[in-house]
Amino acid sequence: MIPALIIGRKGSRVTDKNVRPILGRPLALYPMLAAKNAESITDVFVSTDCPKIEELAKRQELNFIARPPELATNEALAEDAFKHGYDTIVSGSDREVELVVLLFANGVTITPGIIDQGVRFLRDNPDYDSAVSVSKYNMFSALRARKIEDGKVQPFVPVELFGEGATCDRDSQGDTYFVDCSVFVLRPRCFDYSRGEVPFRWIGRTVHPLHQEGGCDVDFEWQFPVVEHFLRRVGFTETETPYR
Repeated sequence: MIPALIIGRKGSRVTDKNVRPILGRPLALYPMLAAKNAESITDVFVSTDCPKIEELAKRQELNFIARPPELATNEALAEDAFKHGYDTIVSGSDREVELVVLLFANGVTITPGIIDQGVRFLRDNPDYDSAVSVSKYNMFSALRARKIEDGKVQPFVPVELFGEGATCDRDSQGDTYFVDCSVFVLRPRCFDYSRGEVPFRWIGRTVHPLHQEGGCDVDFEWQFPVVEHFLRRVGFTETETPYR
């Protein structure tokens, strides 16, 4: 059994973010379609407290998990919602879980192919804990990161750590990759969070990169056109889909 677990809640900084239309479809529909069309996925579960997401999941004939109120607040952590969903899946099935695919309702930069790529890699490489989607964002490297202290712009990381090769060139430190929160493929052992590190304690320590371009989860208004660009690039339009 390889279940996909999608989490998404009702509350958000952006009102109704997870069901807001993009190319005429609710945001949360895109990870649902990707999971449904991945060859390696055997079951798809959606954990939410949002009636609109629940209705969308049921229309797609997906399994619904009621997300507890205490795991659906602004302070609640995704890792706790993932763990609750995983425990619910395991307790409700007598099938052995081989791998688990974790998705966010607002993580629309995902295709069935990258899910299957992660599954294949973990099957071929048993020593790895997980495979996760990453995107290259050299413009956001640690060298360029800043914080505000006493009203002054200060380096977030001490600049002396970067060595003599550091320059204003965004590529001077080599490529900078970010976990883009589109997909996490992991072994059940990863739900022992002591194996992992913040902020993604559920991916373990030995992690394989699944390379994407322009991946991100949507948390701000400016990201909607970014993910629309991604969706158009992989074949979505207002009237057409690359899969159903």
